[in-house]
Amino acid sequence: MTEELRPPRKLRLWEALALSVGLMSPTLAMAMNGAGVVNKVGKAVPLVFVLGLIGVALVAYGFVRLTRHFNHAGSVYALAGVTLGPRAGFFGGFALVGTYVFFTVCTLAATPVFVEAFAAALGFSLHVPWFVVAAVACAGVWMVNSRESRVTARTLLIVEGVGIAGMAVLSAVIVFRTGTGHGPAGQTLDLSVFGFGGTTTGAVMTALVFAFLSWAGFEACASLGEETADPRRNVPRALVGSVLLTGGLYILVMFAQTIGFGTDAKGVAAFAGAESSLSALASTYIGTWFLLIIAFTAAASAFASAISSSAAASRLVFALARDGFGPKPLARVNERSGTPNVALAAALGVALAGDLVLNVTGVTAFDTYYWFATLGVLCLLVAYAVAGAGVIAFILSGRGRIPRYEIVVPVLAIAFLCFVFYQQSVGQTSPYNYFPWIAGLWCLAGLVTVLVAPRLARRIGERLTAELARPDDPAEVKEPAQA
Repeated sequence: MTEELRPPRKLRLWEALALSVGLMSPTLAMAMNGAGVVNKVGKAVPLVFVLGLIGVALVAYGFVRLTRHFNHAGSVYALAGVTLGPRAGFFGGFALVGTYVFFTVCTLAATPVFVEAFAAALGFSLHVPWFVVAAVACAGVWMVNSRESRVTARTLLIVEGVGIAGMAVLSAVIVFRTGTGHGPAGQTLDLSVFGFGGTTTGAVMTALVFAFLSWAGFEACASLGEETADPRRNVPRALVGSVLLTGGLYILVMFAQTIGFGTDAKGVAAFAGAESSLSALASTYIGTWFLLIIAFTAAASAFASAISSSAAASRLVFALARDGFGPKPLARVNERSGTPNVALAAALGVALAGDLVLNVTGVTAFDTYYWFATLGVLCLLVAYAVAGAGVIAFILSGRGRIPRYEIVVPVLAIAFLCFVFYQQSVGQTSPYNYFPWIAGLWCLAGLVTVLVAPRLARRIGERLTAELARPDDPAEVKEPAQA
């Protein structure tokens, strides 16, 4: 066994990008997140996603800047640790562990939701507890993630690629039919959806929260820094690619959905009331056979997101254990596959146990998905803010030779993250009003741990210093680029 993540073959750019796209789950995001936006702003949904892309780009800037110099399985844990110090790094990393584990819980729960929906579209019901389907999905996740990381990446690429292709085809059909005057109920190609259209600035800003959630997890490929060929080139490119690819896709699909339902009051109400907007439009504009394809890709997308979430969780748990936090077996790497299988088993075990408890206590899979997705996002906002503070410190230090005027970008990013956290925390009804406190207690536990354990902080600092060379170190060895 070894403490280094060295897969038999290094990941290429597109394979690293696949992990981020898999965690964002574009098919799920587009099927479920539009309703929350349309309820706030009416037909101005595409405008909100344009602004959401700007917001997430501000956040992504920090990750792109730092991963050009530092790459590590710990992602935020290492990026903040090397720029702000080991205590800040551990705090941000601990928050991100919460995110990825919570995301694994919710995506395993989402899989039976969409499997049942697909079965219903075929005309039958599974008639089994939702935990059973989640457990089967968990076994499938283990089979994929316990193998070489390239298997994970290619599985994600295939699954999400099919979903993206399906959404692109549906969007093209909707745009064509409405643009040529053949909308099923007289819908037209209405470009005014990119304006405020009678809504208020306050409503648009509030709806930005739902749009931002669609990009949650874009940074996942940063956890593959030790497994990617030429990481200082490919990881930043994968980060940029994941944001731009999904950004263009989200804007197109939300535009198509908005005009597909119709921009009048009736169409807006139909969009807001759709349980799965993509499935509803697929049936209306193409036919039942295409609805089955969309329903299947949604279930596959949930499974893919569980693969990506647990893969990212295992890398971060491994990185923390390698530096002295947690049992030593968690830092073991399978010699054949080069993956942290013990850490993976721990992450999946905790997530599956959480799903079992919730199922036994009567919580539905749908509620489990939304509850833990919310908890994961709240912890993620904290981790993003820590990374943003890290890039500010890095710019001020002059180590990366970044122009100081660029400091405005991470400052705006942190302000945006604080706004999103506030919107997610204030005015919520039960049980969502408890989630900011739960997420806060998780992050506080990480902070207390590192404050009362100075030896842990010192050990982390020493390990990070050894593992991450200074960006201006001329002796640093770079890996050759891989096509």
